[in-house]
Amino acid sequence: MAEDRKKLFDEFAPVSPEEWRAKAEVDLKGADFNKKMVWRTNEGFNVQPLYRGVDIKNLKATESLPGEYPYVRGTRTDNNWQRRQDIDVKDVAAANAKAREILTKGITSLGFKLHKGSDVDIKALLEGIDLKQVEVNIACCPKCALDVTKALVEVVKENGAQDWFVGSIAFDPFKRQLKRGVPFEGDIVALAKQLIEVAAPVAHLRVLSVDSLMLNNAGAYIYQELGYALAWGNEWMAQLTEAGVPADVVANHIKFNMGISNIYFMEIAKFRAARQLWAQIVKQYGPKCDCACKMVVNAETSRFNLTIYDSYVNLLRTQTETMSAALAGVDSIVVTPFDAPYQESDDFSERIARNQQILLREESHLDKVVDPAGGSYYVETLTASLAQQAWNLFLEVEDKGGFQAALADVITQVNASAEARFDKVAKRKEQLLGTNQFPNFTEKAADKFHDGEKCCCCCKGDAEGELKLNNKRLASQFEEIRHATETSAHVPTAFMLTIGNLAMRLARAQFSCNFFACSGYNLIDNNGFKTVAEGVEAAMEQKADIVVLCSSDDEYAELIPQAVELLKGRAELVLAGPETDEFKALGVEHFINVKSNVLGTLKAFNAKLLK
Repeated sequence: MAEDRKKLFDEFAPVSPEEWRAKAEVDLKGADFNKKMVWRTNEGFNVQPLYRGVDIKNLKATESLPGEYPYVRGTRTDNNWQRRQDIDVKDVAAANAKAREILTKGITSLGFKLHKGSDVDIKALLEGIDLKQVEVNIACCPKCALDVTKALVEVVKENGAQDWFVGSIAFDPFKRQLKRGVPFEGDIVALAKQLIEVAAPVAHLRVLSVDSLMLNNAGAYIYQELGYALAWGNEWMAQLTEAGVPADVVANHIKFNMGISNIYFMEIAKFRAARQLWAQIVKQYGPKCDCACKMVVNAETSRFNLTIYDSYVNLLRTQTETMSAALAGVDSIVVTPFDAPYQESDDFSERIARNQQILLREESHLDKVVDPAGGSYYVETLTASLAQQAWNLFLEVEDKGGFQAALADVITQVNASAEARFDKVAKRKEQLLGTNQFPNFTEKAADKFHDGEKCCCCCKGDAEGELKLNNKRLASQFEEIRHATETSAHVPTAFMLTIGNLAMRLARAQFSCNFFACSGYNLIDNNGFKTVAEGVEAAMEQKADIVVLCSSDDEYAELIPQAVELLKGRAELVLAGPETDEFKALGVEHFINVKSNVLGTLKAFNAKLLK
């Protein structure tokens, strides 16, 4: 068999990268290879259309195994990640009952979100939960963290679970400034040292939080989330080791909570690069054991790209995000329910979210394979490229004095990235299925809108500063104009005046329907008209506010003057095609095409047509 296989492959001559590219350029028929085939990422590096073994031959990390330093291939020799669900604690008894119920439905890790100022009985909250088996994570106000940690340690000791318990207290003094623009008041280092001392009897209780999920949900690019997360973790390491706490102790009390965006392979690379870079950072502090260099990370699907309209599409987003985190070997995963943008998730949406992880384990068996991306020419190259960009950003933050000193700059840079992404969504350079591309034409969702974005911040009610992270989702501006249309006394009607070349009129009518559906307009498509006059008459019978002329560029010179003359201000004339001086001279004011700013165009029509 081996001999036959050798003969088979001997028939194919080896092809060099240069030969492959030369052939690709021939097939492109003169088109620029770099423009057509090379992807320029938001992270600042290029992704090639093809990778080969030569591209990773100098990457040392490919020689390591899962569980080995620098942990790029994982901190464990298995992929048994924890399935986590978070619970908003408004009533202790209800939260406890819910926790015990979901533990029978596939959840192995609990997250409790405590409200600011609430006096929570931790013992009652954890009643009946096996602390030797179930991971417990608690998020609370930074000023409450010490009391909560004391209470948790006592409960763990009472249950004799000190050696088995795994969990965290999310002490996060930077959250207030990031989300609300108000710095934390208090001695961060002194409080952190107290937390470490109190947590000491419980070996696997982590009390120092790095919550880069906030940056992800604010619109940060992937390299920014990673670079800033590393700087955030290093802030804990630097400040506490300077205060006399051993490096091993500090590192073993840090837990990362990171987001997962929808760029599938890049997210796999992000978590792999994160482990590698964090291991190298901790190593510089001289820990007694390389095991202190292991990154412990909980990954949560992003809220930034979730939508109100066509909300079931959110399931597609969170499923691929969850899959990328699982393949990347994170320690635990939280799947955000699909209805999170517009309501407190109900039993149905929470069940679906739980099952998304169970599906990946029980049916796809992703827990049976450790680092399946290891050795992939593409993913290994992405990992190295992303690591370099994140490392450069990390060094920039360190040059500015570290994460705490650079907080204002972090907020500014993340918000700038969010604005750039909003602009790309407006122009459909970044697509949100069901929102700015292929929307559900007839969907109504006015009852899902509430005043402002939901806030789960434990500092809710605090004073607000001017400089804080963006809190709007990527779809929010499109949702605002569609909501305005839906609640208007008059919903505009866009009529497709299709005429001439069959292929072009059908294609442009379909494009135009999708375009105006993003604003929730009534749409009337047609099979075609013999004359412009016939089309205009039909449009007036339908009381159209907008008439979209759909034909070929060659025919427009003849069709436009007729449409302009026949409409005479009775409706807005829109041309589906290129915006040229020739067509403008013929009287066309409005154009829609693939280069249009969809959001800006729809806002302008709403301003004219809504009542």
